Amino acid sequence: MNSSTIQARPVVLCGGSGTRLWPLSRTGFPKQFLCLTGEESLFQLATKRLMGVGDAQINVAPLYIVTNEEHRFLAQEQLREAGIELGCSLLEPVGRNTAPALALAALAAMENGDDPVLLVTPADQTIADQPAFAAAMQAAIREADTGAIVILGITPDGPETGYGYIKAVPNAVSTAPGFTVERFVEKPDAATAQAYLDEGGYYWNAGMFVLKASVWMAALERFRPDIAQGSRAAWEKRSVDQKFVRPGKQEFTAVPAESVDYAVMERCRGSDFPLKMVALDAGWSDLGAWDAVWKVLAKDDKGNACFGDVLTVDSRNTLVHATSRLVSLVGVDNLIVIETPDAVLVADQSRSQDVKHIVAQLTAGGREELAMHRKVHRPWGWYDSIDDGQRFKVKRIQVKPKASLSLQKHHHRAEHWVVVKGTAEITCGDKTIMLTENQSTYIPLGEVHRLTNPGTIPLEIIEVQSGSYLGEDDIVRFEDQYGRSGR
Repeated sequence: MNSSTIQARPVVLCGGSGTRLWPLSRTGFPKQFLCLTGEESLFQLATKRLMGVGDAQINVAPLYIVTNEEHRFLAQEQLREAGIELGCSLLEPVGRNTAPALALAALAAMENGDDPVLLVTPADQTIADQPAFAAAMQAAIREADTGAIVILGITPDGPETGYGYIKAVPNAVSTAPGFTVERFVEKPDAATAQAYLDEGGYYWNAGMFVLKASVWMAALERFRPDIAQGSRAAWEKRSVDQKFVRPGKQEFTAVPAESVDYAVMERCRGSDFPLKMVALDAGWSDLGAWDAVWKVLAKDDKGNACFGDVLTVDSRNTLVHATSRLVSLVGVDNLIVIETPDAVLVADQSRSQDVKHIVAQLTAGGREELAMHRKVHRPWGWYDSIDDGQRFKVKRIQVKPKASLSLQKHHHRAEHWVVVKGTAEITCGDKTIMLTENQSTYIPLGEVHRLTNPGTIPLEIIEVQSGSYLGEDDIVRFEDQYGRSGR
């Protein structure tokens, strides 16, 4: 690798809960991990886009992600499926918005005396034209390598009121590509947004930034020293578990929550931090609500975008997502219908932003449908709660090959297990037994036990729980290969 090669480090910010895409997006399985536009999740698509921007001069290093404890294994598994090498997973103990998240990534990138260009993007956006994205990103990388802070501005295709805008002018030096940022504008009303389009020179702010790690920390020290110093304190108290890096919980919790835009970008104008923009015209969408999802999906000749088992008669301009059963529409127009095993949403497309009010009611009522799907993913596999009643619950459980649940016990429930596929190695007290299809066992209340799949195919069991309390928090872990003991 020659000395003129630019070192680039992709950073994907994968926080957020995507509440406006409920009921498909939940806090325990947010929209960035959903396959909304094809066979790959938004997170997988984002990582592949960034890993594909290298050229003869730009070397793209393994990926950094910033996420939280709850989603760490979900992100890791999706990266494995996509064949993406993970540099490290920076785990926030609490959400503190994007400025502290980027500070963690910058400090990690500079750990060994390096100072790469950071390619920072959210995990929940779509891009239709990958070559156009790569070209824009490469131009931004070369500009950032000179010390500039570079924003990717989206060429607007309509008077959108849901995004912030960037006012930019062509660089004064004609040989320098791109634009100089003149100012940031908050989300406008419809008339103001139309005026921006009529005037020209305005771009959507997509939250994608390209800059050197040292430049970010220097700018943060200048404009928000409290965030910079708090992030450094949390980094100094970090713990490392393989590729999982956890900043100090107490120190990170004390860091003020702030966005990259408010903390630094909007303060750079008139400073000695050059703020540049590269225009991106590549079919971008942030899929912020269901109407945006409808816009990017393939449609039939009547404008219907359908996923799953769906039948329509005399219906137009609908989005239907059927997860677990047949959904039929007759004589409707401009509707959103989202079906999951435990919740159904029906909304007018023009009111899709108002799904947040349903989420507010779920939050106020402490409803389980806010956080988790009926089918819950775990690092060892998944479980699906298929039935429940007074003092009993029935689950279908799948365990990946060679995976194991923790060594654990329950205070309030006993469990009956029936193997329906594969081979199970079961520890119960001081005994270990092997079960195959159609064999069963009983785990008494309070007994220490473990379920392991020693085979090469997925293990599936039916679990029947019985007892006075069947909550997921009735668990005491003694050993756990995923680092959850005592967490």
